[in-house]
Amino acid sequence: MKICIVVPAYNEESVIGDVVDDIKETFRDKKYSSEVVIVNDRSTDDTAENAKKATVIDHLINQGAGGATSTGLRYAKLNKADWVITMDGDGQHKASDALSCLEQAMKLEADLLIGSRLINKKGMSKVKILGNKGLTIITFLLFGINVTDSQSGLRIFSQQAIDVLEWKSTGYDFCSEMLWRAKKANLKIAEYPIQAIYTDYSKSKGQNNWNAINIVKSLVRRRIVEMFE
Repeated sequence: MKICIVVPAYNEESVIGDVVDDIKETFRDKKYSSEVVIVNDRSTDDTAENAKKATVIDHLINQGAGGATSTGLRYAKLNKADWVITMDGDGQHKASDALSCLEQAMKLEADLLIGSRLINKKGMSKVKILGNKGLTIITFLLFGINVTDSQSGLRIFSQQAIDVLEWKSTGYDFCSEMLWRAKKANLKIAEYPIQAIYTDYSKSKGQNNWNAINIVKSLVRRRIVEMFE
């Protein structure tokens, strides 16, 4: 069984080496082969150099979180991976949580499993809880998908999901669109609790609540357009 761990990364030179080491150490002695793939989304620092222990895919132009994740899944599909794990490049996720999520997805025979930070909110600021809950509610209202943490970057994809899932969003709005595409493809969606690691560095990365407004606008626009296609 082949596992591909995809990590989209943009200007993560200070932490990406530790992220790679954590993943490799956690998956080293397991019963399946694993490959760590860093999708370097046109970083302007030494992200690619510091990730050289992993397979590095370099984007010629910055494509955003959605575009980088899509690149990683295409690579996994071409290399016939059985399962894909996606993790954030800022050190927010523990590789041990990723492994637990993978094992749970296998047990449940889930096609898309979300590592939820909101089942156990320990360490998460009230502002981030509010922002993520807001986007999760919007995801439910627009697409009818009921999950606790639609914006989590730790996800598990089955081979079927790898084969059929595609999305049009390139920014963080892809998180909600991906769930919508999974629902339309009749994929089995599940969740499993994880603990996010929030440092001053990781807090400075990713989404903020103001950006959530742009995400909502993009999702509403895409939903309306596709209603008439």
